[in-house]
Amino acid sequence: MADNYIEKQYEEYQARKAAWERERKLGKKKSTTSYVNKLEREMTDTTHGKKRAFVTGGAAGIGRAIVQAFCQAGYLVAFCDKDEAAGYQTSQDTGAAFYPVDVSNKEELEKCMQQIFASWGDIDVLVNNVGVSEFSPITETSVEDFDRILSINLRPVFITSRLLALHRQGQEPRNTYGRIINICSTRYLMSEPGSEGYAASKGGIYSLTHALALSLSDWCITVNSIAPGWIQNCDYEKLRSEDHIQHPSGRVGKPEDIARMCLFLCQDENDFINGENITIDGGMTKKMIYVE
Repeated sequence: MADNYIEKQYEEYQARKAAWERERKLGKKKSTTSYVNKLEREMTDTTHGKKRAFVTGGAAGIGRAIVQAFCQAGYLVAFCDKDEAAGYQTSQDTGAAFYPVDVSNKEELEKCMQQIFASWGDIDVLVNNVGVSEFSPITETSVEDFDRILSINLRPVFITSRLLALHRQGQEPRNTYGRIINICSTRYLMSEPGSEGYAASKGGIYSLTHALALSLSDWCITVNSIAPGWIQNCDYEKLRSEDHIQHPSGRVGKPEDIARMCLFLCQDENDFINGENITIDGGMTKKMIYVE
């Protein structure tokens, strides 16, 4: 849990947000950035001796599990998300700093990272987790729908990785540690009808990962991806027995399964794992299944 300071900041934020909503209805805008600014000042005072992790889409699901795991492991953690309510709740629960960001907006995402660089000096671990799962028949999927999925799932991986490289390029003294972990999906190699946008975005992450691994090696940054299978983010107890037993591992996956692999890849001694995609799906992609 976060300490009393962060809980108090969250309560103050809620009060400021309510006041801002009242003024907005009158045609006025009031800044709500003071919450983030105060957390940034606190983060600046506590960076010494800690690795610094930034997670996109960290408010819920796999992203929240990753944020929580890194906090519990003693990392300094910041995350962004479009869902403000869930984001501030996760911040309160974990102690991580939350930045409200729409990752499909390049300027918003870059501004968020620049604020973190200004507060921390650098980012040691970048987890590109944010993504949307949207499926529709191809005859009902517009080009704009396709572009929007890629603008959320794929393009931010390039934006954040590029910005980290640019930051490291002008850095002195040089940081000799770096990790980028991109959350892919088993759908990069297997599909079902109506999944064109999602499959393309995850296939792009798979390929972008090994390209980045080579491009970012000059800055001591390893780049790997994780391809989750069925990961149940809520109501796990409501799953059927057949949901579990179809997996060779005997169960459906949990967000913590992905978070643990993120921590493993970030261990200092695991810098020889680079450019890889690691599938975590309980063995499902290894099954040969034919309908008889």
